[in-house]
Amino acid sequence: MTALLARLDTLLARIPHDLIAALARLGIGTTFLRSGLLKLDGWADGTTLTLFRDEYHLPLLPPDLAAPLAMGMELSMPVLLFLGLLTRPAALALLGMTAVIEIFVYPNAFDTHGVWAVALLYLVKFGPGALSLDALVGWDRPAVALSMTREQAR
Repeated sequence: MTALLARLDTLLARIPHDLIAALARLGIGTTFLRSGLLKLDGWADGTTLTLFRDEYHLPLLPPDLAAPLAMGMELSMPVLLFLGLLTRPAALALLGMTAVIEIFVYPNAFDTHGVWAVALLYLVKFGPGALSLDALVGWDRPAVALSMTREQAR
């Protein structure tokens, strides 16, 4: 059994971060884009506002403000993820949105939101990979302060 696990570990280690990051960007981006498109589709007939008024019950923001903000985030952040542009901030914004949805809107849906959070956390931590505009322009490096060791910081 140990040998089998070691071979599996070796095989999985060959999967490049660039591929995992690209798949994470496309997968989670598609999830949020579809939600944004549904909100956009329901905007004209009032369905979107009705959902925010009657079902979502977000604290702090009135439905008339929360609905267009959520729709705007769900339409714009996925585009950034698809392009691999400003990936970490876009993923962090969607992670915050995921937390709000899990805590205030659908608290019993962690099985779904947890998967979203893992993909978004992966992108925040490891970045978009080489197949991205961030990598092309050199923005795929973590902040210098975050990458310094304790010895370097002294």
